[in-house]
Amino acid sequence: MREPDNIREIFSLKPDYMGFIFYPGSKRYAGSLSPLELKDFPDGIKKVAVFVNASREEILSTCMAYSIRIIQLHGDESPEFCLSMKEDGFQVIKAFRIGMTLDMEEMDRYTETCDFILLDTSGEGFGGTGRKFEWEQLKDYRHALPFFLSGGIAPGDADIIKEMNHPQLYAVDLNSRFEIVPGLKNQPELETFIRVIRS
Repeated sequence: MREPDNIREIFSLKPDYMGFIFYPGSKRYAGSLSPLELKDFPDGIKKVAVFVNASREEILSTCMAYSIRIIQLHGDESPEFCLSMKEDGFQVIKAFRIGMTLDMEEMDRYTETCDFILLDTSGEGFGGTGRKFEWEQLKDYRHALPFFLSGGIAPGDADIIKEMNHPQLYAVDLNSRFEIVPGLKNQPELETFIRVIRS
C-alpha cells in the first residue's frame, strides 16, 4: 500500500495485515508516504514493513517513524540478522523465492530466528513477479514455522486456496494481481476475494 486514500478505502475490508514496501527499487516504494497517514491505524489490522537487504539502522529508524513492529525481509538476510531483529522486539517474516523446488534445508536455518516464512515466486532481482510457483510443491513443506503464500495470487484463486487445507498455511499475500496500477489496489476485487476466503 502507498496511496493514502486507497489505504483508507482498504481499511473497510479489515485485512489482517497491510504491507508497506521500503525498498527504493520497488515500483510500490512507500518511502514518500507521510508517517502521519498511518498514525490512526484501525485495531485489528497489523502494519508490515517490507525491506530488502536493509541495514539494521534503516529498519529501526523506518519502523520507529511509522510505528511498525512486524517486518518482512525479502532479501538475502542471514538467520543471525533475523534473530537480531527478533531480539529487538519485531515479529519477523522471512521471504524465500521458490523456483523448481522448495529448499527446505535453507529454510531450516531460520527455524529459531523468524516467526513466519513467506513463499514467493523466484524471478530476476527482488520484488513480485506476478506469477505463481508450482503450488504442488507445498506438499513438501515440512517446516515448523507457518507460512504466508505469495506470488501471483489472483482474484479467482480463493476457492483453490481454501481447498489446499495445508496445516501450516497461515496467510495469503495479495498484491500485484489486485492492482489498478502498482501501489493502487482494486477495492472491489479485494473485497470479493476476502469474503470468499473467509467463508
